Amino acid sequence: MLAISKRLFFFTMVNILTIATISIFFGLTFSLFGRDPSNYSSLVLFYLLFGMIGAFISLAISKIMVRRQFGVRLIDPLTKDPVGQQLIEMVQKLAQKAKFKRPPEIGVYESEEVNAFAAGPSKNNSLVAVSTGLVRRMNRDQVEAVLGHEIAHIANGDMVTMTLIQGVMNTMVLFAANLVAKLLSSPIRYSSSRFFVRHALFMLLQVSLGLLGSLLVGHFSRSREFRADREAAFLAGREKMISALMALSKTRELVHTQSLFMTSFKITGVRNKYLPWFSTHPPIEKRIQRLNSTKS
Repeated sequence: MLAISKRLFFFTMVNILTIATISIFFGLTFSLFGRDPSNYSSLVLFYLLFGMIGAFISLAISKIMVRRQFGVRLIDPLTKDPVGQQLIEMVQKLAQKAKFKRPPEIGVYESEEVNAFAAGPSKNNSLVAVSTGLVRRMNRDQVEAVLGHEIAHIANGDMVTMTLIQGVMNTMVLFAANLVAKLLSSPIRYSSSRFFVRHALFMLLQVSLGLLGSLLVGHFSRSREFRADREAAFLAGREKMISALMALSKTRELVHTQSLFMTSFKITGVRNKYLPWFSTHPPIEKRIQRLNSTKS
């Protein structure tokens, strides 16, 4: 709980400092253009609240959202199904080793993709879901390593961090695109032309700044994946984690892309070999190389 509180505190401070920095920048810019910067103070406050509240709501309902989107079926802890019992047993063992007070819920979703993901607002209110394709195609050791990877994400608060980073980034993009478009279109004399130019600029800037923001989000996401691999190696065993990654490398074509937002929370994502900086996951070859270069 203390770790989550610290993370939310730092998120709030980063949000405030980012908005303050942008406000100062635009205030100086507006002054150079002869505009009154005080007219934009309410807009600054709106985007501040929009970014924080939107991110918190998204995080709070993340378990419900992913269960509905993927059709996740929760496994009863008292299930008699051998596969379900095995998954429950592995999650409980890994969660205990990771010092969880309460193990995550475990669920299964119908899909041929070989994947798993974690969701939830906190360490003690979380969910790990695996695809039926993963259960069928991986052996016990590989499944255990994948579960260890997802539990490492939960232990590190990665769902919280990535959701908040994405929320802040989206807010900053909208904020900057709106103000720059308004500033650049303001000298146009005719209102109809000004309206068209402003909205065209807004859409163009939103796409351009969004792509730049994706670079930062992708960088954070890839660094989190390396860390989760390393900690999964500690929880389940380095050889098991390497074996799981090797198995994933043979089934990358089965990764579904219906939810690009959730892709960053899965153990493997869509590989973009032409623009790797936008990928949420590092190449599996690099992940294996990192694990081989570290001591167990």
